[in-house]
Order: sequence, then C-alpha cells, then structure tokens
Amino acid sequence: MPDFNLDDLKKTWQEQEVRPKYGNSDILEMLNHKSRNYVKYILWISVIEFLFFTGLSVFYIFKSEETNSFISAIEKLGVQKTPELQQEFSHLYNLLKAVSFLITGFFVVKFYQNYRRINLEANLKKFILQIIVFRRTVNHFILANILLLILFTGILTVFIFRTLSVQNITLGQPTLVGFLTGIGIATLGSVGLIWLYYRIVYGIIMKKLGRNLSQLKDIENSTDGE
Repeated sequence: MPDFNLDDLKKTWQEQEVRPKYGNSDILEMLNHKSRNYVKYILWISVIEFLFFTGLSVFYIFKSEETNSFISAIEKLGVQKTPELQQEFSHLYNLLKAVSFLITGFFVVKFYQNYRRINLEANLKKFILQIIVFRRTVNHFILANILLLILFTGILTVFIFRTLSVQNITLGQPTLVGFLTGIGIATLGSVGLIWLYYRIVYGIIMKKLGRNLSQLKDIENSTDGE
C-alpha cells in the first residue's frame, strides 16, 4: 500500500491552475442584460402608474367627487358653496391634473427613449454613461413628483385664501393657525408617503442597477489597467 503524504497532496493542489468560471466578457454580458432588464422594469412601472392615475382621474371626473370633497372641506371655514366657486375650482383642478399628466407622460417618454438608447453592443464606457443618464432621469422624476405636490398644495392654499377674501370671510387666529398647521402636516405627510413609495418601488430596482453599475466600472478599471 503506497504511503499517503498529506504535504505532497496539499502542494500538488496548490500548484494546480485555477481557471475562472466566468471571464470578464461573460460577466459583462450578464451585467448588461440585467441592467437593461432593470431599466425595462422601471419603464413598465411608470407606464402602469400613468395609466392607473389617468383611469382614476377619468373615473372621478364622471363622478365629480373630487370637486365636491374639496368644496365640502372649505365650507367648514365658512365658505359659501356657489356655482361660480364650483366652476372656478373645477377649471383649476383640471388644469393641475393636466399639468401632472403632461409631466408624468414626459418622463414615461424619457424612460422609453433612454431604454431604447441602451445598446448592449456598445463599448463599456458608453454603456455605463447610458445607465448613469437613466438613473439621473429617475431621480428627476421622483423630485418632480415631490415638487408638483408642494406646488399644487401652494396653489390650492392661495385659492382658498382668495375665496375667503372674495366672500369677505375673516378667520380667527386659532382657526387660521389650525388651518395652516393642518396644511403643513398634510403636505409633509404626503411628501413622506411619495418618498417612501418611490424608495420601495423604484429604490429596490435602482439599488440593483447601482450594484451592476459598480461592477461594470470595476471591469472597466481592470481592463484599462491591463
């Protein structure tokens, strides 16, 4: 029976050439496909959001509940419900919705254009730049939604105070403070919910996309160093 030498076995094992399971080209191809898929997911999510809110708005237009709910809320401040007030608010509300749809639609188109520009056959540096541009567009989309909410809240607040002035209604200091505090809390809460929604829905995908981007940059650096 031959002698079993553990040291010789370890030496032989260490001297064996270890071939990498995947080369840089294989890893690059996988990362490219994954990144493009992540971009596609964000594109479809934004399309679903646009269609959902469009359908929801059409539904409320036929029921006219949004206008009635807002008028009922400001009636508690002493505002009188008149046909002129309803018509004026309806026009303002439809204008704000149109602006919101246009901006959301603009970003849906931008997402699609960015998706089409991402070329899997492009050189690594160009592909990385395409991914960075897409991530920047997503960040702008999230920021635009938050700014729209703040802007619309400000416009509606001005509309309320203008209505109070037209109807010669003066709010007492406790009522005024309570009203402004309520608007501030509601706005901050809404901004927080929007941020949380995008953090969860878009954040998960963007985190994976960012991880892919880091790996792509590492491959580029290792390639440049060779």
